[in-house]
Amino acid sequence: MRVVYRGLAAIGLVVAAAATLVAVLPSGPDEVAAGPVTAPPAAPSSSGPAPSTVEPSSPPATASSPPPTAETSSPPPTVEATPSPGSSLAPGYTAMEALYADPRVPKLTRRIKRMSLASPTRKLVKDKRIGLAVPNLSEPWKSYGAAPFTTKQVLPKTRAGLRGMFVTCPLPIMRQKSPRDTALLAARWTLNHHPEGAKISWLASQPVKRGWMLVYRVKYGRHQSRAAVVVMDGGMSKPGLAFVSVPDSQRKQWRDIGRVVAGVRVLG
Repeated sequence: MRVVYRGLAAIGLVVAAAATLVAVLPSGPDEVAAGPVTAPPAAPSSSGPAPSTVEPSSPPATASSPPPTAETSSPPPTVEATPSPGSSLAPGYTAMEALYADPRVPKLTRRIKRMSLASPTRKLVKDKRIGLAVPNLSEPWKSYGAAPFTTKQVLPKTRAGLRGMFVTCPLPIMRQKSPRDTALLAARWTLNHHPEGAKISWLASQPVKRGWMLVYRVKYGRHQSRAAVVVMDGGMSKPGLAFVSVPDSQRKQWRDIGRVVAGVRVLG
């Protein structure tokens, strides 16, 4: 019996080995033997991986295209053109710089002397807006519509359309530290009330109580006017300006210019 059992056991081992061999070997040419699932190889094959598995890499930096820096990426500084000073105040220039650059107004040197002032008149026009009183000139002067000034006296019109004018108003230009400089700017401003092409030449310059006075000639073409400005502090927010101008066609009234500059005073 032992021999029989041993024979049966040997036969069983042979059958088990044959079954195992059948399970391992493929059953056909298109079938792959089953096995455990493993991770894909780390290194790609020579034919290259599928596009979906490739990660794009950044291009290497080259010496011809350095990375931008704060110094290279900032725009170059802009250069502003320097304005040319002229007859009007240019941006970036002070009022006095514009005055000195104006060819219509010469420098006021020490050669310009003082003038003897006439006796002030008793008849006065009071300008309470500027805190000053000015002479009320006799005929042929007469009062006229003041606008845009605060007081105005004029001579009769001439054939040329020009006539003498005497006005007062608050200072229409920027006040300077020096009363003399303020008067210079005021004289330049009065060229707006003279014919085109007018130029100044100084006749007299001197201080007055609480201000400054200038007398000057204004030339335009073949004609000229005599003019004067008095800038005086009347205690208001702005100093007052008295301005008189008489054309050569009414030269008989040039003597009134002395009366004007001598008669301007602060209201008491």
